[in-house]
Amino acid sequence: MSLNVPTRHNEKLKQVVKRINQDVELQQLWRCANINAMDRSGITDHGEVHVRIMANAALKMLRLLAEAGVQMSVEANYQLTKEDAEVIVVLAACLHDLGIAIHRDNHEQYSLAIAYSKLRELLADVYEEPERTIITAETLHAIIAHHWDQRCLTIEAGIVKVADALDMTQGRSRIPFEAGDTGIHAVSAAAIDNVSLLKGAEVPIRIEVTMSNSAGIFQIDELLKRKLRHSSIASYVEVAVKIEGETEKRLIQAGPFTAALPAASAGTERPV
Repeated sequence: MSLNVPTRHNEKLKQVVKRINQDVELQQLWRCANINAMDRSGITDHGEVHVRIMANAALKMLRLLAEAGVQMSVEANYQLTKEDAEVIVVLAACLHDLGIAIHRDNHEQYSLAIAYSKLRELLADVYEEPERTIITAETLHAIIAHHWDQRCLTIEAGIVKVADALDMTQGRSRIPFEAGDTGIHAVSAAAIDNVSLLKGAEVPIRIEVTMSNSAGIFQIDELLKRKLRHSSIASYVEVAVKIEGETEKRLIQAGPFTAALPAASAGTERPV
């Protein structure tokens, strides 16, 4: 499966994506990660499909932030460009779960071990030194910080962390649950119908989640909300939740960011 992301006029990103799509070892590592995740651990897909969903979400969030005037960390700290930040978030999306090929537990640390050498390969001839090392270090930071309770030191890492949580539609939750389980994990995962990324009215990013059942709130609380709280982009994000077939509006409060519902039928807003 090819990684398809809108590279626009970012020539470096275009080169990196081409290399990713030609990298047989990387594609096999995604498959190995899925063997350990799905076949051996009974959790959801963490392979090629997850990478594609996450990379596109991360790239879209970065561009919404940039459009709103938010400066990326590599711009502020290293005088690099927004285009370099795009390379970082796409690479982190592609490499963040490689450690699952070794073990699901503590996979963030194992991902670093695999990702370092792979980054040097993918970035060769695309970046000269010292920029190649900067991109490598920033990508590795985004990888280790994608765990919900790991502090993000860069805007790019926060984008990657939140993008990871957005792959939760139609049973694709990042929260592990056993196959056939009818408990809250499984029911809530099945309740998420759609996740959309839009330009916000008062903040740069609006995440709209449509669910068929209020059990899906569990996914928002246990996955998206806590990742946002520990990200570097919480103040730039609003989350809107719509429960199909229900008339009441539900307002989700998750710390430093706001959440609201789109206009709908009659109802009152209240904390969940």
